[in-house]
Amino acid sequence: MAGRFLSLFKPVARFIPEIKAPERKVGFNEKLLWTAIALIIYLVMASEACRLYGIPAEAEERLAPLRIIFASSRGTLMELGIGPIVTAGLILQLLVGSAMIECDMSKPEDRSLFTTASKVFAIILTGVQASAYIISGMYGTLPGTTAIIVFLQLLAAGFIVLLLDELIQKGWGFGSGISLFIMAGVAQQIFLECFYVSPPVDEYGSSGIFVALVQTLMGGKPVTGLLLRGSYPSLIGLVATIAAFLVIIYMEGVRVELPLSYAGYRGFRSRYPIKLLYVSNLPVIFASALFANIYFFSYILWSQPWGKDNFWVNLLGWYKSSEGGQLVPGGGLVYYVTSPGNLSNVIAEPVRAIVYLAILIAFCVIFSLTWLEVGGLGPSTVAKQLVDAGMQIPGYRRSGKAIEQILKRYIPAVTVLGGIIVGLVAGLSDFFGVFGSGIGILLSVGIIYQYYEILVRERAAEMYPAFRKLFGG
Repeated sequence: MAGRFLSLFKPVARFIPEIKAPERKVGFNEKLLWTAIALIIYLVMASEACRLYGIPAEAEERLAPLRIIFASSRGTLMELGIGPIVTAGLILQLLVGSAMIECDMSKPEDRSLFTTASKVFAIILTGVQASAYIISGMYGTLPGTTAIIVFLQLLAAGFIVLLLDELIQKGWGFGSGISLFIMAGVAQQIFLECFYVSPPVDEYGSSGIFVALVQTLMGGKPVTGLLLRGSYPSLIGLVATIAAFLVIIYMEGVRVELPLSYAGYRGFRSRYPIKLLYVSNLPVIFASALFANIYFFSYILWSQPWGKDNFWVNLLGWYKSSEGGQLVPGGGLVYYVTSPGNLSNVIAEPVRAIVYLAILIAFCVIFSLTWLEVGGLGPSTVAKQLVDAGMQIPGYRRSGKAIEQILKRYIPAVTVLGGIIVGLVAGLSDFFGVFGSGIGILLSVGIIYQYYEILVRERAAEMYPAFRKLFGG
């Protein structure tokens, strides 16, 4: 039976619109179509063509560090991005992982109520964040009617994103909407940091590194000036971006493979891969979302007239003006959960960099271990799935307990090691000023790899229907 907390959502479930899971087998091309449609809708909503009605065109950017993680776009319908959805998942995962609420993800009823609870929390948080943006003066002082219109736009856009994510996750598309939108946002950011043509931001030209490189060479200036450019894209950042991609791609391929045999087909052999990054990029998504929410709410509180002199608000975080005039963390908790951003800042603030890296790694490990059970990736769940699919390990009897004992030798250790590695790579990449942020690159490579595996499995399942049960279809 579902826990008492999740049972509260039973009456609500019938009133929350949902995307029904397909009652028929959805073909490969149809899934590809729905995934493309969801991505196009997101990109249109995040474009300048869909700016929020009623806000000034010159609205100041104050929450730039949140954009990559939340796949959001300033001043558009995607102002909140996937922030409320990720935050809702983060809250529920922490509650389930700490056993504060009961939830057995192997039971369909609990799984369904968990999904409903996630949607309710996401809708509530959309309203809370939209209200916080307006009340804090993010768009300046808005008249009452205009404020309501902006609030309703953000609420409607958040609900559309929620349904797009559900559309893909329910089996109409590939992967998840959250991953898809993050990947699109990171790709767009990397492209802009490479090729964006802007008015000169320093003596070397535009902010886009390749544009600045051409302008520097044409102007007869030394290219060494582009090695480090403070907060702007640099040559070191470009090299670090390429290196980060190569390292992460290599790590995605590192795995331990357990030999399997299939009882239904004599002589058929397979392998069950336990990847080094076993829980994929989810831990770093949740850790980043936690840090981003600390940044968001500390800024909202500090920006209030009473916030700057409040001890508790300043303990959470206070802000100062940077050289470019943008407000950046100056102290408090938010100072230590926000990356220094580039090599110059790391050299100037080594203690901050070390503390940030340690906190990031710790939370990546915590969320990795938590996701084992919440995400159904624990040894007992995987063992049951293999036995149900007719698989067994050669030399061992066909028993869930036997397979579980073998999996316990690898999965917990790989999970902890993977959490440490993703935290380390994400943090160090940021220190070298990689394009799209270290976390963004880690997520995008993981997502691309994940989509590659999904597409391969889907193709194999279409060509060999007998294997569909093994692939979970």
